[in-house]
Amino acid sequence: MKLFTVIKNIWSIKELRDRILFTLMLLLIYRVGTFVVLPGVVPAALEKANANRGANDLLGLINVFTGGAFDNAAVLALGVMPYITASIIVQLLGFAVPYFQRLQTREGESGRKRLNQITRLLTVAITLVQGGGYLQLISSMPGAVSPNIPEGLFWFSNIIILTAGTIFSMWLGERITDKGIGNGISLIIMIGIIARLPQSFVFEFQKLFGDSQLLLFFIELAFFFVIVMATVMVIQGIRRIPIQFVKRMVGRTGGSLPQSSARDYLPMKVNSAGVMPIIFAQALMFLPATAFQYISGSESNAGAQMFSDIYSFGYNLTFFILIVVFTYVYTALMINPTNYAEYLKSSNAFIPGIKPGEATASYIDNIMTRITLPGAVFLGFIGILPSIAASLGINQQFALFFGGTTLLIMVGVALDTLQVIESYLLTKKYDGLIKSGRIQGRATQGLQIGQPQ
Repeated sequence: MKLFTVIKNIWSIKELRDRILFTLMLLLIYRVGTFVVLPGVVPAALEKANANRGANDLLGLINVFTGGAFDNAAVLALGVMPYITASIIVQLLGFAVPYFQRLQTREGESGRKRLNQITRLLTVAITLVQGGGYLQLISSMPGAVSPNIPEGLFWFSNIIILTAGTIFSMWLGERITDKGIGNGISLIIMIGIIARLPQSFVFEFQKLFGDSQLLLFFIELAFFFVIVMATVMVIQGIRRIPIQFVKRMVGRTGGSLPQSSARDYLPMKVNSAGVMPIIFAQALMFLPATAFQYISGSESNAGAQMFSDIYSFGYNLTFFILIVVFTYVYTALMINPTNYAEYLKSSNAFIPGIKPGEATASYIDNIMTRITLPGAVFLGFIGILPSIAASLGINQQFALFFGGTTLLIMVGVALDTLQVIESYLLTKKYDGLIKSGRIQGRATQGLQIGQPQ
């Protein structure tokens, strides 16, 4: 009953209703674009070639992120992936290059606008490179390109169309952010992922129903629900560091005396790195297999086979370790205890029992190191969970949703969207989406996927 009341309250807020409808309209336009095939591509031959490829490899993962547009050879085949890559590169440059650091931290709105321009230009460059590789992949598939179209025209026209498709997807995401319910790029990725989820459910149901193991299907759904709830808990998990502000009271003699004020806290997230460690680790996992193959000159080398098989123990162990390491590295880049200590000192605040300055920075650093460990281990487990699920007999399409970037993106974006809706409800004096507490998304720390820095 409360659900219908909440929906009624949401619909009664005109601004929120208009933003939701606007967002749904743009997402529908994006979904239509994922089915418009590039000129010169033969869909039947493309479907036949893709049928022989596993759903759990890199190309299958990209196809999930684009909502099937990658396998369809659609005009939006690359989606917003080049924009995400450009955003990540720009943010990493902000850690290493003084010019980008200045734009991010010191130049305010003008700096952010300049970073957005750089990100867009870098997106175009990346799209041209990735578009060429994508067209080469299509050309290598037997019969996928119509013989009636000249090769030069096929390449020239489609590289422009793919670039325009990515720019259009980026524009849709920015419009959703400005006039919709926010997080436009993230919502575009999530809608592509969710679009593949019902089909994965159906495939798994048909498989187990045909084997007279319908009970196992419901057990899998229950396990999937538990994984989602655990992911929500980790994303929302914070460690509150109590702080106390000091205000100066003027005495009769004209001097000032320190007096303690109300207490507050610093919220430190258990998972400050978000999905980035898995993305970095996944990118590096292609290097060992390539290195072994290059050294031995053969794909049959034992090392190359181990790191090419995502179900192998060596692959999953290495992947797990890389995720844990990158979680600590990315958290160290995102969270600077010295900056926190300086902020507290300039705000006349302190952590009870801890001296200001270096001691405060050391205290915050120790806490972040400790709370990052369970977050890093959980991320590592989430990263290898799709391989574990597939090894236990779950079909590869459904197994992708049991962890990895797909699950983290779905849960994170859903929490962000619910947080926006809840803020509207509370502003209009309605009850929130939950009875107690507040929904916490990823907006406080870490990288928002594809969002301007």
